[in-house]
Amino acid sequence: MTSLRDRKRFEPSEVEPRIVERWLSSGIFHPEPEGTASGNFSIAVPPPNVTGALHMGHALNGSVQDTLIRYHRMLGQRAKWILGTDHAGIATQTQVEKRLVSLGTSREEIGREAFIERTWEWREEFGGTIIEQFKRLGAGLDYDEERFTLDDGYVQAVLKVFVDLYNKGWIYRDYYMVNWDPGSGSAISDMEVEDRECTDTLYSIAYPLADGGGEVVVATVRPETMLADVAVAVHPDDDRYKHLVGKEVVLPIVGRHLPVIADEYVKTDFGTGCLKITPGHDPNDFEIGRRHKLPEISAIGEDGRMTHAAAHFEGMSVAEAQEHVVNELERLGLIRAREPYTHTVPYSHRSGERIEPLISLQWFMRMDELAKPAMEVVREGRLRIHPESQSRRYLEWLENIRPWCISRQLWWGHQIPVWYRGEETYCGVQPPEGEGWERDPDVLDTWFSSALWPFATLGWPQDTPELRSFYPTDVLSTARDILFLWVARMVMMGIEFTGEIPFSDVYCHSVIQAPDGRRMSKSLGTGIDPIDLIDQYGADATRFGLLAMSSTQDVRFSEEKIAQGSALANKLFNATRFVLLNVAPGSDAGPSTATVEDRWILSRLQAAKADFDARIADFDFAKAALGLYDFVYGELCDWYLELIKGREFDAELSGHLLHVVQETLALAHPIIPFVTEELWQNVPGADGLLAEARRTAPDEALRDPDAEDAIDRVIVAVQNVRSWRDASGVRPGDVLEARVEGLEGLVPLISRMARLQVVEGGAEPVATIPVLGGQVELLTGVDPEEAARKVEAERKRLESEIRRAEGKLGNEGFVAKAPEAVVAAEREKLERLRAELEAL
Repeated sequence: MTSLRDRKRFEPSEVEPRIVERWLSSGIFHPEPEGTASGNFSIAVPPPNVTGALHMGHALNGSVQDTLIRYHRMLGQRAKWILGTDHAGIATQTQVEKRLVSLGTSREEIGREAFIERTWEWREEFGGTIIEQFKRLGAGLDYDEERFTLDDGYVQAVLKVFVDLYNKGWIYRDYYMVNWDPGSGSAISDMEVEDRECTDTLYSIAYPLADGGGEVVVATVRPETMLADVAVAVHPDDDRYKHLVGKEVVLPIVGRHLPVIADEYVKTDFGTGCLKITPGHDPNDFEIGRRHKLPEISAIGEDGRMTHAAAHFEGMSVAEAQEHVVNELERLGLIRAREPYTHTVPYSHRSGERIEPLISLQWFMRMDELAKPAMEVVREGRLRIHPESQSRRYLEWLENIRPWCISRQLWWGHQIPVWYRGEETYCGVQPPEGEGWERDPDVLDTWFSSALWPFATLGWPQDTPELRSFYPTDVLSTARDILFLWVARMVMMGIEFTGEIPFSDVYCHSVIQAPDGRRMSKSLGTGIDPIDLIDQYGADATRFGLLAMSSTQDVRFSEEKIAQGSALANKLFNATRFVLLNVAPGSDAGPSTATVEDRWILSRLQAAKADFDARIADFDFAKAALGLYDFVYGELCDWYLELIKGREFDAELSGHLLHVVQETLALAHPIIPFVTEELWQNVPGADGLLAEARRTAPDEALRDPDAEDAIDRVIVAVQNVRSWRDASGVRPGDVLEARVEGLEGLVPLISRMARLQVVEGGAEPVATIPVLGGQVELLTGVDPEEAARKVEAERKRLESEIRRAEGKLGNEGFVAKAPEAVVAAEREKLERLRAELEAL
């Protein structure tokens, strides 16, 4: 390692691998299970898919969680960040199937057992990618105890939960409407469905009344599904059709008689006000059909082709059947109108194929009883969701919860522990005894096993030391889009099986969009790889930038914030290097109150620590990061280190500087751990790793309002003189004669920082700069009239810019429609312009 004296700037690519290795070899990321959860601190990482690589969401969330883990470890708590990956049923199976195809075979050809073996091999080959990338970020996960949702212990936990819920009657098998993905040949969760805007043709089709007394006209974009129609519905208050309720219509092509029913779901202002009811292919129709006890016909099969119920269209693809049905309706003269219709259509996120809502024999789980206590803990404040708006979404979803389809038609995953023999059914953790039993081929939805994550990773159902020491966990940080699919289910399962809430706080972190406001996506070409950012700027800069930009739920990516993090790391590196190269050898760290500037930096340090603590407690990571930047970059480096230049670095000042450096490194470490750890190793008297050093609380005895007021006046005076120089065209290095009034005791600091030669008496001032409690009169340096003209020109420019910004922010359309980040930037710009004008 090159000595600090020989390094002019912080080099992340050289430092980071070395520091990570020190952290890992020290064992600090693997706390031994001692004490109880109430005295320790733990977070369970949202398990990334075993197929995955680090994306921007992982990088932001990893930065959030690592900040919390490091912060609480430095408070003296045992801090465990539980690590593991998810088997990701569909995603992983899809990857392995693609590989088999490239090898000229398929999963059907090699069989289930061989396919699962191949998938385990694939996991061994590629499953560690994201783990190594987490290390690049500096994530202090417990790498010694990596869990996997299909490891032996986890499987036992999943089986126990299934069997217990089955025995309570909460897990059952039934025919129900599901999201069917023809591409993967499985039911999929809502999380794996993406809505796309499509423009289809809306057909108006005549259904003749069975008594020959006319017709009703229905509108549909999917005429092929009419082959499975079982009724026509109208609204009970629609005067146009009240007289038809109870009559029958004839289903075109098929000839089946369908009842006309009344149901309040029907929208009188959509289409003709008559709705074809197809329980087998529409979730809303399915509910209507169950209410009216209608038959359920499936004209489209799980293979995506028309079934026997589709009559002579059997075997056709859905697209082929639609074309033939439309042609036949035209031949029969039953199409009354056609028009373009734009609507959202569900597609599989995995296979890319259009979802078919189908009635399928699946395993379901009753959720109503589990949901009650999960709602109570939020309403009572025992579980806090941040921001508060997400609590309302959580409760609204649970209040309207429906049965959960937990089975998937896959091979990779937790196979359902149910066996059949003739009419017999057996459910158990262990297989049944005797011959002739066949196990249910389906596997569980990945979210079922993920719902046990906080406690199954710690050894449940066994009473392990890890479970006693680190469960319940403290915080869950996650994206809001899985608040229902994962978070709510973890709460339900945690309460049901451990009797405790699995965490006390849920933080829904920001979603980082592309710079243009679109979602980040490789397919759209808008994705930004966080590893590329780490390669270019370093992990500290990447962490700082992501946290600093995470001010609202949706934020646009800002490379400027990453660059700001890089500037912060380098500024801190150079400032610390300056101190360490100049302090007197053998100095002991300790605060000094010898001068007003020393008292000021100690006071501001306490304020920065208190502010950081408050921001972390509020999960306001953007303000925590930016507040850190303001203190380190602004107050410490730009002001304090400049204020002390020229002073002798005696033992007292040296010890004071070492104290300030140590405290600042400890303050900054949770957010920018690499540069702070590297510098800590060079600080005299700093023992061990900074990552396990104790962080001191703000010391109110060191707060000094008088010192803060005094140095604030120095800063204002210096800034105003500098602004006047800029506006008047005076070179920064020119020394100006000046009189200073009312700033007793501060004149030496002001004169040196503002490059003034302070005199008594003298000529009339060319400019008078007011400062709270006094003023600075500039006597030389520029022609007064020329200075006045330049100042006036700058004043007019600033006033013009302020009017433009005020007009923009006064435009309700701009404020309502522009992205939040753009509006916020405009407000910040306006504040800056006003401050510049005031200074001028």
